[in-house]
Amino acid sequence: MTPTMTHSVDHDFMFVFAEVQRLLRAYADRQAARHGITRAQWAVLAKVARCEGVKQSEIAEQMEMQPITLTRLIDRLCDAGWIERRSDDSDRRVKRLHLQKAALPLLDQLAGLKSEITATALSGISPPDAQRLVAQMQIIKENLRSAIQQCSGEPARKEQRYG
Repeated sequence: MTPTMTHSVDHDFMFVFAEVQRLLRAYADRQAARHGITRAQWAVLAKVARCEGVKQSEIAEQMEMQPITLTRLIDRLCDAGWIERRSDDSDRRVKRLHLQKAALPLLDQLAGLKSEITATALSGISPPDAQRLVAQMQIIKENLRSAIQQCSGEPARKEQRYG
Protein backbone atom coordinates (compact mmCIF):
# COMPACT_ATOMS: atom_id res chain seq x y z
CA MET A 1 0.00 0.00 0.00
CA THR A 2 1.36 3.39 -0.93
CA PRO A 3 1.84 6.08 1.73
CA THR A 4 -0.89 8.18 0.09
CA MET A 5 -3.35 5.28 0.17
CA THR A 6 -2.46 4.51 3.81
CA HIS A 7 -3.01 8.13 4.77
CA SER A 8 -6.38 8.17 3.01
CA VAL A 9 -7.60 4.99 4.74
CA ASP A 10 -6.25 6.16 8.11
CA HIS A 11 -7.95 9.50 7.65
CA ASP A 12 -11.35 8.25 6.43
CA PHE A 13 -11.96 4.75 7.81
CA MET A 14 -13.37 5.48 11.29
CA PHE A 15 -15.26 8.56 10.23
CA VAL A 16 -16.90 7.01 7.18
CA PHE A 17 -17.89 3.90 9.16
CA ALA A 18 -19.34 6.04 11.94
CA GLU A 19 -21.25 8.22 9.49
CA VAL A 20 -22.65 5.20 7.64
CA GLN A 21 -23.79 3.73 10.95
CA ARG A 22 -25.41 7.02 12.02
CA LEU A 23 -27.23 7.44 8.71
CA LEU A 24 -28.36 3.81 8.65
CA ARG A 25 -29.79 4.17 12.17
CA ALA A 26 -31.55 7.43 11.26
CA TYR A 27 -33.05 5.95 8.10
CA ALA A 28 -34.12 2.75 9.90
CA ASP A 29 -35.72 4.84 12.67
CA ARG A 30 -37.81 6.75 10.12
CA GLN A 31 -38.83 3.63 8.24
CA ALA A 32 -39.69 1.66 11.40
CA ALA A 33 -41.92 4.53 12.55
CA ARG A 34 -44.16 3.79 9.54
CA HIS A 35 -44.98 0.50 11.28
CA GLY A 36 -45.53 2.05 14.70
CA ILE A 37 -42.29 0.77 16.18
CA THR A 38 -38.86 2.19 16.97
CA ARG A 39 -35.62 0.72 15.70
CA ALA A 40 -34.67 -0.21 19.28
CA GLN A 41 -38.01 -1.98 19.82
CA TRP A 42 -37.51 -3.72 16.49
CA ALA A 43 -34.09 -4.96 17.62
CA VAL A 44 -35.54 -6.36 20.86
CA LEU A 45 -38.44 -7.98 19.01
CA ALA A 46 -36.02 -9.58 16.52
CA LYS A 47 -33.85 -10.94 19.35
CA VAL A 48 -36.86 -12.47 21.09
CA ALA A 49 -38.07 -13.98 17.79
CA ARG A 50 -34.63 -15.55 17.22
CA CYS A 51 -34.18 -16.78 20.76
CA GLU A 52 -37.53 -17.51 22.37
CA GLY A 53 -37.27 -17.41 26.17
CA VAL A 54 -34.16 -15.20 26.21
CA LYS A 55 -33.40 -13.53 29.52
CA GLN A 56 -34.08 -9.83 29.72
CA SER A 57 -30.57 -9.37 31.18
CA GLU A 58 -28.99 -11.13 28.17
CA ILE A 59 -30.65 -8.72 25.76
CA ALA A 60 -29.47 -5.75 27.83
CA GLU A 61 -25.91 -7.07 27.66
CA GLN A 62 -26.04 -7.82 23.92
CA MET A 63 -27.46 -4.40 23.13
CA GLU A 64 -25.12 -2.66 25.58
CA MET A 65 -28.15 -1.02 27.10
CA GLN A 66 -28.88 -0.05 30.69
CA PRO A 67 -31.43 -2.44 32.23
CA ILE A 68 -33.86 0.39 33.04
CA THR A 69 -33.82 1.59 29.42
CA LEU A 70 -34.45 -1.93 28.16
CA THR A 71 -37.22 -2.39 30.72
CA ARG A 72 -39.05 0.61 29.26
CA LEU A 73 -38.69 -0.77 25.72
CA ILE A 74 -39.98 -4.16 26.83
CA ASP A 75 -42.88 -2.52 28.70
CA ARG A 76 -43.99 -0.91 25.43
CA LEU A 77 -43.64 -4.20 23.52
CA CYS A 78 -45.68 -5.97 26.21
CA ASP A 79 -48.32 -3.21 26.18
CA ALA A 80 -48.62 -3.63 22.40
CA GLY A 81 -49.15 -7.38 22.88
CA TRP A 82 -46.06 -8.37 20.91
CA ILE A 83 -44.04 -10.04 23.68
CA GLU A 84 -44.62 -11.21 27.22
CA ARG A 85 -42.43 -11.64 30.27
CA ARG A 86 -42.47 -14.94 32.11
CA SER A 87 -40.69 -15.85 35.31
CA ASP A 88 -37.90 -18.40 35.01
CA ASP A 89 -38.82 -21.80 36.47
CA SER A 90 -35.60 -22.05 38.47
CA ASP A 91 -35.16 -18.39 39.48
CA ARG A 92 -38.24 -16.22 39.87
CA ARG A 93 -36.12 -13.04 39.79
CA VAL A 94 -35.18 -13.81 36.18
CA LYS A 95 -37.58 -12.70 33.46
CA ARG A 96 -37.67 -14.53 30.17
CA LEU A 97 -39.16 -13.00 27.06
CA HIS A 98 -41.55 -14.77 24.73
CA LEU A 99 -43.06 -13.75 21.42
CA GLN A 100 -46.83 -13.34 21.20
CA LYS A 101 -48.79 -14.42 18.12
CA ALA A 102 -49.81 -10.79 17.56
CA ALA A 103 -46.17 -9.99 16.70
CA LEU A 104 -46.00 -12.35 13.72
CA PRO A 105 -47.64 -10.03 11.15
CA LEU A 106 -45.43 -7.17 12.32
CA LEU A 107 -42.31 -9.34 12.05
CA ASP A 108 -43.30 -10.22 8.47
CA GLN A 109 -43.65 -6.50 7.66
CA LEU A 110 -40.32 -5.74 9.33
CA ALA A 111 -38.58 -8.48 7.33
CA GLY A 112 -39.74 -6.72 4.17
CA LEU A 113 -38.65 -3.39 5.60
CA LYS A 114 -35.20 -4.77 6.39
CA SER A 115 -34.89 -5.83 2.76
CA GLU A 116 -35.99 -2.35 1.60
CA ILE A 117 -33.46 -0.64 3.87
CA THR A 118 -30.69 -2.96 2.71
CA ALA A 119 -31.57 -2.37 -0.95
CA THR A 120 -31.54 1.38 -0.42
CA ALA A 121 -28.20 1.32 1.37
CA LEU A 122 -26.57 -0.96 -1.21
CA SER A 123 -28.06 0.73 -4.28
CA GLY A 124 -25.42 0.96 -7.01
CA ILE A 125 -23.33 -1.88 -5.54
CA SER A 126 -23.39 -5.19 -7.41
CA PRO A 127 -24.62 -8.24 -5.47
CA PRO A 128 -21.15 -9.89 -5.49
CA ASP A 129 -19.56 -6.65 -4.25
CA ALA A 130 -22.24 -6.32 -1.58
CA GLN A 131 -21.53 -9.89 -0.41
CA ARG A 132 -17.80 -9.11 -0.29
CA LEU A 133 -18.51 -5.91 1.65
CA VAL A 134 -20.52 -7.76 4.28
CA ALA A 135 -17.87 -10.48 4.53
CA GLN A 136 -15.16 -7.84 4.95
CA MET A 137 -17.22 -6.04 7.60
CA GLN A 138 -17.49 -9.36 9.48
CA ILE A 139 -13.69 -9.63 9.40
CA ILE A 140 -13.35 -6.06 10.68
CA LYS A 141 -15.85 -6.81 13.45
CA GLU A 142 -13.96 -9.93 14.55
CA ASN A 143 -10.61 -8.08 14.39
CA LEU A 144 -11.97 -5.39 16.69
CA ARG A 145 -13.67 -7.90 19.01
CA SER A 146 -10.39 -9.80 19.37
CA ALA A 147 -8.45 -6.59 20.01
CA ILE A 148 -10.92 -5.53 22.72
CA GLN A 149 -10.78 -8.94 24.36
CA GLN A 150 -6.98 -8.95 24.30
CA CYS A 151 -6.94 -5.52 25.97
CA SER A 152 -9.32 -6.65 28.69
CA GLY A 153 -7.82 -10.12 29.14
CA GLU A 154 -11.09 -11.86 28.27
CA PRO A 155 -11.04 -15.16 26.40
CA ALA A 156 -12.00 -14.86 22.73
CA ARG A 157 -15.66 -15.54 21.94
CA LYS A 158 -17.84 -15.31 18.89
CA GLU A 159 -20.69 -12.82 18.93
CA GLN A 160 -24.27 -13.97 18.67
CA ARG A 161 -25.97 -12.63 15.57
CA TYR A 162 -28.97 -10.44 16.12
CA GLY A 163 -30.93 -7.45 14.85
